Amino acid sequence: MPHEMASTYRSSPSPSALGEGGRGVRAAARGLEVRATTDNPPLILLETTVNGQPVSLEIEPRAILLDVLRDDLGLTGAKRSCDTQVCGACTVLLDGSPVSACCTLAYEAGGREVETIEGLAGPQGLHPIQQAFVDRVAIQCGFCTPGFVLATKALLAENPQPSRAEIEDFLGGNLCRCTGYWNILDAVADAAGRMESVSGRGEAS
Repeated sequence: MPHEMASTYRSSPSPSALGEGGRGVRAAARGLEVRATTDNPPLILLETTVNGQPVSLEIEPRAILLDVLRDDLGLTGAKRSCDTQVCGACTVLLDGSPVSACCTLAYEAGGREVETIEGLAGPQGLHPIQQAFVDRVAIQCGFCTPGFVLATKALLAENPQPSRAEIEDFLGGNLCRCTGYWNILDAVADAAGRMESVSGRGEAS
């Protein structure tokens, strides 16, 4: 399935869904606790997993996942750019699928697994995808790189040996203003080979 920003990424709920009744129903469906006080707006207890670690924190129902990751958890690899889910700079993985963190409500991560670029490298060094981007000189300013790397991970999990056309199609929602894309496409193809090699040895995921 191609990586399509417009169809894959969920839009924000309607205003009625964020009303008192709608908020409680949506939160309850996610197993979240809504707490209101007379002095502060209602808060949601968000319990999720980020880069393999359990996270529990109180957020406003309107909190955006990108803000929670960057401001509350200090994970700044996902970048704010377009704020309209068309550039891919804020891409993170939610249960293994790429989403635009700039347009995903944080509460949608409740009970799910979030992966950011900070969780990719392991004790032995860079992840094979990251190393392929370095070796193929697919990085210039680096602003878009985390999104490309995570989208690549999602692609290779779904399609371990994609064709050039399939790579271009899947990464169509990620924009780069520096490299001209050719080195990025080369890096993804290279990463596919590396991932196949290490998966045979049971080293990378």
